[in-house]
Amino acid sequence: MTTFSVDITDFTHITEENFTEKEREASRFLESNANLNDEAISSNGQLYKFRDRQPHVKLNTGYSLPLIGLGTWKSEKGQVQAAVETAIRAGYRHIDCAYVYENEHEVGEALRNIFKEGIVERSDLFITSKLWNSSHNPRAVEAAVQRTLSDLGLSYLDLYLVHWPAVTGNVGPQLEPPYQVTWRAMETLVSAGLVRSIGVSNLSQKKLDKLLEECSIWPAVNQVEAHPYFRNSSLIQHCEILGIHVTAYSPLGSPDSASLMGRPATMQGPMQDTVVKQVAEKLGKTPAQVLVRWAVQRGTSVLPKSVHPDRLRANLDVLEWSISKEDFERLSSFSYQQRMVNGSFLLNPKGPYKTLEDLWDEE
Repeated sequence: MTTFSVDITDFTHITEENFTEKEREASRFLESNANLNDEAISSNGQLYKFRDRQPHVKLNTGYSLPLIGLGTWKSEKGQVQAAVETAIRAGYRHIDCAYVYENEHEVGEALRNIFKEGIVERSDLFITSKLWNSSHNPRAVEAAVQRTLSDLGLSYLDLYLVHWPAVTGNVGPQLEPPYQVTWRAMETLVSAGLVRSIGVSNLSQKKLDKLLEECSIWPAVNQVEAHPYFRNSSLIQHCEILGIHVTAYSPLGSPDSASLMGRPATMQGPMQDTVVKQVAEKLGKTPAQVLVRWAVQRGTSVLPKSVHPDRLRANLDVLEWSISKEDFERLSSFSYQQRMVNGSFLLNPKGPYKTLEDLWDEE
């Protein structure tokens, strides 16, 4: 089986000789405007943070993915546009979207406003979206991505993922159409120039290995749940061996998805954990910042979500400090392990997934 190496490059301390002319001009602007704290440039009255370069991972397709992205799942309608604009001005360069989130048109409006301001260009951003379960028929795949591109106002996506290994309305012993058939349609999007990289989401090791037996283009990314209360270590290690990068979603434990996933609202998540709080207090950071830093420090990219400007900025402010080896091991050793986004809404007594064990291939 062919494998790929994945390199992580830290751009936090990039030197000025690597700047583009646009960035040199911004640097000169900053030097003459000390009141901007040497961190932002102004365009039409808006401040942009540009000096702190995010670490990124080089995917097996050769493209680079910033390790910290803005998640947009379950963001309140009417608030997503402002959140995306604030995030990009604060330094985010990776935005994670999906058709089923029903807010890609808001993300698109934000992108149009950002591009008009002239500081951040399309090539500066990494935009991800996902194929929903209702569009797995190979004849529907291109129409689905075209709809997303229209809503976002873009000509291509940096990454397009198959959201779940499930098909709307599919009942019976097997997935119809089979995952591999949908994947072949995904591959055609690359050759058509509609997407640069394709990947999977919520795909178990067993299902991933089966896909790799038949695909022409390997997945660049597997986006899965991962946090100290569900480390997902075995799958992450397997993907690392294969050269498939892992993006961690719900890094804070998805506290707002309890009703959707059928778990008790009182179930404790990592944000409330005593050890997480102790580490945060020691570092002078918030529990959320510790959880985001933990994800980056273990080599995954990560998608914290917020529509609050202060939290958006705080979630990105995790690159100039680290968790000590001792505390990292404490955070990585919780015996309690529980999926918060378990996919229970996909279960059907008639199949193809009758139990969570069927969905995740776990015993």
